[in-house]
Amino acid sequence: MDKLRAVLGGRDGNNDNTNILQAANEASTLGWGSRLKGFLACMVIGVVCTILGVCCLFIPKIGLILFIVFYTLGNICSLISTMFLMGPLKQLKRMCDKTRAFATVVMITCLVLTLCAAFWWKIFALTLLFVILQILAFAWYSLSYIPFARDAILKFFSMLFTTCVK
Repeated sequence: MDKLRAVLGGRDGNNDNTNILQAANEASTLGWGSRLKGFLACMVIGVVCTILGVCCLFIPKIGLILFIVFYTLGNICSLISTMFLMGPLKQLKRMCDKTRAFATVVMITCLVLTLCAAFWWKIFALTLLFVILQILAFAWYSLSYIPFARDAILKFFSMLFTTCVK
C-alpha cells in the first residue's frame, strides 16, 4: 500500500533507506491465512506420506524400503509445516534453543542417515536402526515444545527402571 501511495504521490516508490534484506523480508512475508494454508498442506502431505509408508510395509521385498522413504519424507514435511506457522527464521532459532538443540541435531542426523543407509550404503539393518532412532528423536524433539513433558517422561522411566531392578 505504501508503494502505491508513493507512486500516486509522484515518487517512484524506491526508498533509499530500505536495504535488500528488508525488501526480501517484506516480499516473503505471508499473511496469516497463507501461513495456515501452507501449514495444513505440508502437515497433510506429511501425514499422508507416513500413512502411505505404513501401508507399504505389507508389500513383499520392497515394502520396508518404501516405508523408510515415505516415513522420512513425512517427518521432513511435518517439520517444514511448522515453519509456516512461526516463520522459518523463528523456527530455526527455536530449534537451536539450548533446551532442544541436542534433540534437533540428533533428529536431523537420523533423517539424513536413514536416507543414506537406504540409498547409498544399502545396509538394511542399519537403515532399520536409523528409522527407530528417527522415531525416538522426533518424539523427543516434539516433547520439547510441551512444558515439563520431557521431565515427566524421564521421571516415569526412571521410576519404571527402579521398580524393575528391585
